Amino acid sequence: MTQHLQRAAAYPLRRRAVVKRLLDGRPELLVVAGLGAPAWDCTAAGDRDLTFPLWGAMGGAVSIGLGLALAQPSRRVLVITGDGEMLMGIGSLATVAVKAPANLAIVVLDNERYGETGGQATHTSGPAELSALARAAGIARSSVVSDDVARAAAMPALFDQPGPVFLTVKVRAEDLPLVLPPKDGTELRTRFRRALGMT
Repeated sequence: MTQHLQRAAAYPLRRRAVVKRLLDGRPELLVVAGLGAPAWDCTAAGDRDLTFPLWGAMGGAVSIGLGLALAQPSRRVLVITGDGEMLMGIGSLATVAVKAPANLAIVVLDNERYGETGGQATHTSGPAELSALARAAGIARSSVVSDDVARAAAMPALFDQPGPVFLTVKVRAEDLPLVLPPKDGTELRTRFRRALGMT
């Protein structure tokens, strides 16, 4: 294991605990859960009709969240995704900055690994810092946290401040049991639309 991956394995924040804190007590929150572990984490916190987990479309979580935020301007939208998925869709941050939806928040669970393909190091294990990239794209409310004190201080902005808001959460690299959402894309779409009162 490289020095970078050893560092990621020592981060104090645990991804599933972070996601549970994000979702607890917010039943009306619209959530887009990025491909892979973020979708499993959201499901582990409690499968919800207003969570839309991605089974594909790697790199698309922020773009989907942006479209949802623009279509539902009176509802808070939270994208929960991972560093690998965010790196693949990094250009979406510039579009978020241009459209500037006040109801959009983005959380990246950054364990510095591609968790679904064998744990290879992502660029965030080196010099790339996603919150800095988001800020450079034009998202002014962008920050990074790596401990529980900083996480607790940063969380209110995700729900209470005008967006877009971007938060990188450095989490421990660990293998966790799979807690899978429904796999039927039509079912996921239909239940989400129904929960929004659209069907």
